[in-house]
Amino acid sequence: MAHSLPEPSALLSTIRSSSRAVRQKANITISLQSIERLLKSPVFLTSFIRVSAQHGLALPLKFSSPLDELNVISILSLLNFGSGYRVPLHTENKRGAWDNIRLLVFSMYIGGSEEDLLSTRGMLQLNEAKVAELMRVNVYIERPHKDIPGVTVGELGGPLYELVKLISNVLVETGQLLETGRYPNLGSFVAEALKEGARNTKTQTSDVQIVLDRLIRFLPAFRDWRIVDGQPVYIFKKALFLVHAITIRFGSISAPPFPVPDTSQVPVSADNVLPSLLVYLGVIELHSSPSLQSIFRDSNMSLDELKSLLSETSSETESNDSPPSEGPTLTTDQAYILRAAAVDACEMIIETARELTEPNWIRHIRCTELDIWLWSIAKDRADYRGLARFALRDTVFF
Repeated sequence: MAHSLPEPSALLSTIRSSSRAVRQKANITISLQSIERLLKSPVFLTSFIRVSAQHGLALPLKFSSPLDELNVISILSLLNFGSGYRVPLHTENKRGAWDNIRLLVFSMYIGGSEEDLLSTRGMLQLNEAKVAELMRVNVYIERPHKDIPGVTVGELGGPLYELVKLISNVLVETGQLLETGRYPNLGSFVAEALKEGARNTKTQTSDVQIVLDRLIRFLPAFRDWRIVDGQPVYIFKKALFLVHAITIRFGSISAPPFPVPDTSQVPVSADNVLPSLLVYLGVIELHSSPSLQSIFRDSNMSLDELKSLLSETSSETESNDSPPSEGPTLTTDQAYILRAAAVDACEMIIETARELTEPNWIRHIRCTELDIWLWSIAKDRADYRGLARFALRDTVFF
């Protein structure tokens, strides 16, 4: 049976339905009891409003125009991957994947003396050496000299070199496609997609499914889907991240410079953080899944340990400077299954929240807010930072 990308009008519903089908086929359990326990927990009730506002998109840059800012946000979203290299990145410079990508984009923004590195022509120049220079990471490993005992030589290699190659490939490939399409930069393409999404609307709101469809069909680095055990699963994490980032940055402006997508109904942008944290918080249960039940060795927590994670406060036993724990390295299929489980779990959490009566605000939460809360609370508390997340390397999707 042949599978292809969903039609634009069915894109969001297909993300949800394919994620649920893959999750159920893998025998991953999500119980109403575990969801209610999270929603009524002290950590959720006391931190949700504060933490779900920590989107990380307030950029310390001076932009020449709204299109200039849109271009930066678009490239940040395009490069929003590398989570599988979190531990070597922290070892190198005490920053995780997202903070390293932000540093790279900031360096691209201010570092193109002769050529704007965030333009189409500039992206074509970003070879591996230039990306490593802008990221300020070491991509050499020391090996013994094959002929001279006691002498070592530096050779290109190691996990950070793998990451730099992935980043360079995405930037150059995107630049080539933009050049063929005669777009001066990625922001110009995204602005065109936003306008196309607004053609059939009577307001300045852009049809989010049309925008997503343009992103996914034009750029392979946004084409985040896979056949798992004969079943297609559609995640599109970075494309969803980008459309909501646009809504966050431009949606509150009374006369926005571009038509703004309505992201009130979009699913979560599933990476490795969301499913890992939902496993630890007892929402995603893997004990009945033959291929996944043993991947998180420390997820079988006692009731006291789970109660501690769900409490309002935690004992700050780990500093921000401590390197993160190395989590399980998964296959690509396993990673897609867990990410699909996170998409479905978050949909179920929102459905359950709508039925609760107290506090009043809980009935109105959205997947986008839940997404930010999960991603931000994972960094907000020392005990959460110490929880190992699963890793998948050699991917440009998360």
